[in-house]
Amino acid sequence: MSALSLSNVHVTIDGAHILKGVDLQVERGEWVNVIGPNGAGKTTLLRAISGAVPADGSIDIDDGAAPTRGTLGRKVAIVPQSPTIPPGVTVTDYVLLGRTPHRGPFAGDSPHDLDIASDALRRLDLVGFATRTVASLSGGERQRVVLARALVQEADLLLLDEPTTALDLGHQQDVLELVDGLRRNAGLTIVATLHDLTLAGRYGERIVLLDGGEVVANGVPSDVLTEATISEHFGATVRVLDDGEGPVILPTVRR
Repeated sequence: MSALSLSNVHVTIDGAHILKGVDLQVERGEWVNVIGPNGAGKTTLLRAISGAVPADGSIDIDDGAAPTRGTLGRKVAIVPQSPTIPPGVTVTDYVLLGRTPHRGPFAGDSPHDLDIASDALRRLDLVGFATRTVASLSGGERQRVVLARALVQEADLLLLDEPTTALDLGHQQDVLELVDGLRRNAGLTIVATLHDLTLAGRYGERIVLLDGGEVVANGVPSDVLTEATISEHFGATVRVLDDGEGPVILPTVRR
């Protein structure tokens, strides 16, 4: 059954046609990575799915069920590239904002809310930052806090816009492994954008390549991440190796 279905989706912002007839089907429990050159429309695609920008066409969540404005936050959680952080907010209070769809904006935090937030902080190695302000953290630490807020929403569809940005190698792996574990154990559906093509090929079952606001390739990593495709759409010269766990993308020196 479909967790997400897009049909002929168009997005125009300030007169610029960003998405041009995007069709995409994502099954429940699937992990799909969206890749593409800068300006391809990757972030706009996630924002359209989350309802952050208006779109023409059809976007159905949860097998055709159209969520209302009040229930969308229970169905879709997003980790944006540039989140809005309220000034002076602590890590714990920011993460608890993710519980708002379940209790309303003015209700107090229940013991259940606090337990879920504490678990997210533990999973993302943030317990030691719980009482610090988000603004005082490094970029990588803030990225993990934003992911924790999304996880406590307990939504079935998780949208990740460059979730490994500003993270060191160890925390990149930690975050992606955590997300994959939640997908496998809790049935989450994942749609993520990634610049790192090797990571895109190792995490998730399918890759969608956007270019110029259109889907130009859609398939398993070995079919999409080819030297010819990367050269055509990214303008990069690479070698693609397979080490048994997926494609490894190696830039080659231009001479």
